Amino acid sequence: MHLSETAHRRRIGQTCLPSASRQEILSDQRCGILVVNGSLPTFGGTKSMTKSAHTTPPPDAAARRRAPPVLTYSVEQLPSLDAAFYNGARAELSKVTELTVPPRDAKAFEVRAGHFFRIVSVEGPQVGDLNLWNAHDLTERFYSGKTRALHATHLSTGDRLWSTFPRLRPMATITHDTLDWYGWDEDGAGVHDVIGTRCDPYSNLLLKGTEYHHCCHSNLTRALVTARDLSLEEAEVHVHDVMNVFMCTGYTRDTHQYFMKASPARPGDFIEFFAEIDLLVALSACPGGDCGASHSDDTSKCYPLKIEVHRPRESALVGWQSPPPNKYSRSHGTR
Repeated sequence: MHLSETAHRRRIGQTCLPSASRQEILSDQRCGILVVNGSLPTFGGTKSMTKSAHTTPPPDAAARRRAPPVLTYSVEQLPSLDAAFYNGARAELSKVTELTVPPRDAKAFEVRAGHFFRIVSVEGPQVGDLNLWNAHDLTERFYSGKTRALHATHLSTGDRLWSTFPRLRPMATITHDTLDWYGWDEDGAGVHDVIGTRCDPYSNLLLKGTEYHHCCHSNLTRALVTARDLSLEEAEVHVHDVMNVFMCTGYTRDTHQYFMKASPARPGDFIEFFAEIDLLVALSACPGGDCGASHSDDTSKCYPLKIEVHRPRESALVGWQSPPPNKYSRSHGTR
């Protein structure tokens, strides 16, 4: 299916509309509201998690709550998605690299600007934690928070992965996603989120009292050490919040807490990216496996993930160039 056909639920500046597969399920991630057949479900028990109010509501409390929601960013001025270009570029690809990311480990690899890379499910449902850097400058890296604000809590075909300040430009564009059919389920969950940060040994020690060394944060750190011949201390500061590839997540309706459920990915599913700039990419095969029960331990069944890098025919890139860095003056009101 072409990008123009699959990107309808991710078009820039438009609310995600329900597709036929979602039937009467409507999700509005701007407000955290999930409506199923006209009623609001409550996922997760309210008795144990809902915080009690300690103040008396004011007389106009209901009116205050009725303030209409508005999109935080008006994104109509973002460069429009050239579906014809991406579809043409991916129409004839030559594989140049293939590698396997072992379970509970990570690997880093480079992707030249104008090439495509795919993350492929090969043996079973497996979540992958994705980091991106400018291959020539590690200080320019994937900015999950701004990507979430400009697009959505979960990404799919047509969405871009944006870089950190001061450059703030597209690093990669999602050009194909075999799980774009998933949409939003009855729990309000979607696939490929940019709301979770990554499992890490610090939170694990805080919450469980034990050290575990194969969290995605540690996996990504080791991969960067190997790729760039850095010390652990040098590499760790460059590891950043991820795109959770194949992960199925959402927020509980009653308490707005982050939840996960078993990934719908199956062998053969893949998500494809177009490198807008020269990239260093790192992917961790999460120790949580499909993240349907736990993470940060060795109890879950885990599978490898396959990486493919593809080169389009040269003629498909005629006239294309990498996006320039953001042109803000960086004066910050001082001149």
